[in-house]
Amino acid sequence: MLDIAAELHRWCEEGRDFAVATVVSVGGSAPRQPGAALAVDADGTAVGSVSGGCVEGAVYELCQEALRTGETLRETFGYSDEDAFAVGLTCGGTIDVLVTPVPAADRPLRPVLAAAARSAADGGRATALVRVVDGPPDLLGRALLVRSDGTYEGGFAALPGRAGPASDRTVLDRTAAAEARALLDAGRTATVVVGAEGSRCGQAVTLLVESSVPAPRMIVFGAIDFASALVRIGKFLNYHVTVCDARPVFATAHRFPDADEVVVDWPHRYLDTIEVDARTVLCVLTHDAKFDVPLLERALRLPVAYVGAMGSRRTHLDRLRRLRDVGVGERELARLRSPIGLDLGARTPEETALSIASEIVASRRGGSGAPLTGVRTPIHHDTHPPTGRIGSVA
Repeated sequence: MLDIAAELHRWCEEGRDFAVATVVSVGGSAPRQPGAALAVDADGTAVGSVSGGCVEGAVYELCQEALRTGETLRETFGYSDEDAFAVGLTCGGTIDVLVTPVPAADRPLRPVLAAAARSAADGGRATALVRVVDGPPDLLGRALLVRSDGTYEGGFAALPGRAGPASDRTVLDRTAAAEARALLDAGRTATVVVGAEGSRCGQAVTLLVESSVPAPRMIVFGAIDFASALVRIGKFLNYHVTVCDARPVFATAHRFPDADEVVVDWPHRYLDTIEVDARTVLCVLTHDAKFDVPLLERALRLPVAYVGAMGSRRTHLDRLRRLRDVGVGERELARLRSPIGLDLGARTPEETALSIASEIVASRRGGSGAPLTGVRTPIHHDTHPPTGRIGSVA
């Protein structure tokens, strides 16, 4: 729901009644992941999506029903071989959808939506939206917003008509915030089951934790034509893209208008000055030993998602020899994707950028890079089970 939080906050300010349908779990192949949301107001205006079109009409009707009845609804959609015309997912997977009415008089959720909208507007700071998707009826759909420093807004402690003492709900707030912060650190969206001892509500509570983190970084070393194409596709994949080159005549904003930043510096020196994480991808396109070797010597020892280097197979073998000479070990060398990219037969800068981006996606998602035609491997390699126990995530 974080992707439509700003619009929902505007609806709150305008005093609209609306209902929110949220994907809370996914089985098999499905077009949207947990956290995807569709909202419908009392006038029939809709925003967001839960399926990319497969079951949108049926979910829209569920939202209207929730608005009429004021009741929280839950529905599972999947493909039926017995009834090929039934509403379902043509991709063969299943999604579990929770529909929560949010009347204008509903106060607990509205401050949370406002906080989510502020976070989105403030440079996309890392936040997690936590909602109860299974548990005591008065908690369903309630939410809190958790920040990376552990502070949070909203929650379950101060609900009108709550069952049990406020201190019990404070325990649930703290437990939910701790679980959310762990998922936020990993940049993951998942469901977590908090046992009765952790919720103090007399029964287990299932939480959907939806993480929103700043865009991952793609750093392209080498201000060449291939880099310009890679910058464009990197932005298309929602990376924050930096181009770095030691040559000021080539590393200019004019040559790379789509880049978030262009840095003039020696690549290895620039890498020493920045923070990277497990989502960062490093693409070395310089294929010049004086730049490549000191840069890759550092890059291959960093906890990043991907390190690729451009060059012919002869250049690659020479590069490996030079890296061994400066003490880079075989385990570190095994992390290097070189020659960079998948075998697409690419020739042009755009085709080469597609080849590199395809390898990055395959590395991130666990794909093989093989054609799907005639292969019985799963289309989505990173699908997780729908729920976990306290201390674990789905």
